[in-house]
Amino acid sequence: MARALRIEYPGAIYHVMSRGDRREAIFCDDADRCRFITTLGEVCAKTDWQVHAYCLMGNHFHLVLETPKANLVAGMRWFLSTVTARFNRRHKLFGHLFSGRYKSLLVDGESPGYLATVCDYVHLNPARARLLRPRQPLRAYPWSSWPDYLQAPGKRPRWLRVDRLLGEHHIRGDNAAGRQQLEQDLEQHRGKEEGETYQAIRRGWCFGGETFRQVLLGRAQGLAGESHHAGLRNESDEDKARRILREELDKLDWSEADLSQHAKGDPRKVQIAQRLRAETSMTLKWIAQEVQMGVWTHVSNRLYHATRKTLNKAR
Repeated sequence: MARALRIEYPGAIYHVMSRGDRREAIFCDDADRCRFITTLGEVCAKTDWQVHAYCLMGNHFHLVLETPKANLVAGMRWFLSTVTARFNRRHKLFGHLFSGRYKSLLVDGESPGYLATVCDYVHLNPARARLLRPRQPLRAYPWSSWPDYLQAPGKRPRWLRVDRLLGEHHIRGDNAAGRQQLEQDLEQHRGKEEGETYQAIRRGWCFGGETFRQVLLGRAQGLAGESHHAGLRNESDEDKARRILREELDKLDWSEADLSQHAKGDPRKVQIAQRLRAETSMTLKWIAQEVQMGVWTHVSNRLYHATRKTLNKAR
């Protein structure tokens, strides 16, 4: 059977879920969970993703994310491979961490109610899995975005977007009273499984009104015959990388031709590579070629030593 198409477009909202290989644990301890969240922040910086909700469980994770650019596939490729590499490196393992393809459910962000339902579904996961005692509040589970929603704005990750969910719950202000109302609303949903609604989130390919579904079907039919679609998907990320490269060259008063006049390991080139690696999902091979730093392994080695040097200075 052919794989289902990944429908991508600017502003798309997805509920993404991925399980561990053979349904095994994807986190061994809290350090793994912290690294996962750190990596999530990194991929948001690279792709401009906005996260509306997340929840880390024992053998799977949930994300509700919005893609201002049409780059879910490129971003998830980097994200899952990086999480896997870091997990394997830390635990001296090798092979797959996640099982097969991740699930991505397209969510109707224009019609009221659908985004809130998906975010509530994600935030209620710890209660459904009985990871909390009956009277223990949902905020007691630390590995979801829910505790962040209940904090003051300055204490949240920059990549977590809360205004959409607050709006769907008819909460006008991101203040103490509004956050208290938000918490009361979700606590009232505990133990109230919404049958067909939650089944649609678990099993469906889209979650929204009929108009939304028909629009997506039209997009899918258009993509089915576009062999060049993958190239179009990646175009925006490469444009961002080239913009960053131009900005860094302007700071140095260099032209692209000047890159060849400086050593492969020139610290200024390393700084450019660091920014490209941090803010885009372009490969080391692409960075090595465009910044003229030799082979990709040389770039990898230089970035590793630059990171170690920075960490040592911070100690």
